[in-house]
Amino acid sequence: MLSNVNFQLRCGVAVLLLSTLLAIGCNRKPQNAPSVGTSIDYSAVKVPVFDADSAYQYVADQVACGYRTPGSEGQRRCADYLVRKMGQWCDTAFVQNFTTKLWDGREVQGKNIIASINSRGGAADTKRVLLAAHWDSRLWADHDPDKANHRKPIDGANDGASGVGVLMELARAIATQPLDVAVDFIFFDVEDQGVPDWADTYQEDSWCLGSQYWSRNPHVPYYSAVYGVLLDMVGTQQPRYTKEQISRQYAAGIMNKMWTVADALGYGNIFDDSETDPILDDHYYVNRLAGVPMIDVVQNSRDGSFFKYWHTLGDNMEHVDPKSLKSMGEVLLKMLYGDYGSEN
Repeated sequence: MLSNVNFQLRCGVAVLLLSTLLAIGCNRKPQNAPSVGTSIDYSAVKVPVFDADSAYQYVADQVACGYRTPGSEGQRRCADYLVRKMGQWCDTAFVQNFTTKLWDGREVQGKNIIASINSRGGAADTKRVLLAAHWDSRLWADHDPDKANHRKPIDGANDGASGVGVLMELARAIATQPLDVAVDFIFFDVEDQGVPDWADTYQEDSWCLGSQYWSRNPHVPYYSAVYGVLLDMVGTQQPRYTKEQISRQYAAGIMNKMWTVADALGYGNIFDDSETDPILDDHYYVNRLAGVPMIDVVQNSRDGSFFKYWHTLGDNMEHVDPKSLKSMGEVLLKMLYGDYGSEN
């Protein structure tokens, strides 16, 4: 086991994390990880239609709620919206409320949004797949080119809302064509409120507070899932996803499967085979604390950044591309129905 690893942090700076962050057993095998089959012709798998315009609208609806920051009116409005919409397609949809502290000591109320489609109507031990994204927007535009904006909140259209929009449209599609597996959707809150650059300090575990809470307090006792997929920043106009190290470590088979599906659908130029450095994101805690093998499908630009408008006031609807949302949604649908579709 390595004692120290350089992580590409959500703050965008590679720093040396304390060895306690990796006291997880780097060679631990995830439980229930499915084998990767190569015999499926994913391009021929029958799936419901993924509507890119609907996914885009779900992103826009979140942004229209206002800044989705802890304790804000925008947080309340968007939480109500997400529960209401997911409840239209899912068997259950509810808020997991929690209390947490930000890096500066402020106590805030978080709201994880959890919805489930259990197409087999089984009990808690039903075979499950976990799909996740974060839905909060950042309090501080600390990477904005104008320093006067560094303490202003951002829309978070791509960084947060895009992944949620894809999963909302996925839930709508799955509701029209049942799967032979339960699907849990979790929209994590208080993911993007880690230490800002201008604070000139470091605090361990200041990011991903919603996933840390859920991983320690899952909505189903003794929760387990076959695998999980986390989406983050998936609406950029030039999407590129690489094989990030934590995902490879915990769930390499799932990552390889998803990349195989993408290639079969003609998206091999977007799902890049490059193996890249670890990123501290919600999947880290889901893997480490909840024991669910989860991959992170996250924008990773060739210049080493996430995307041009990351943590700036420019992260708005102008820079979200419906075609990018569609490519992600189609890959996920083909993968899910290739494995669990009753018609295939």
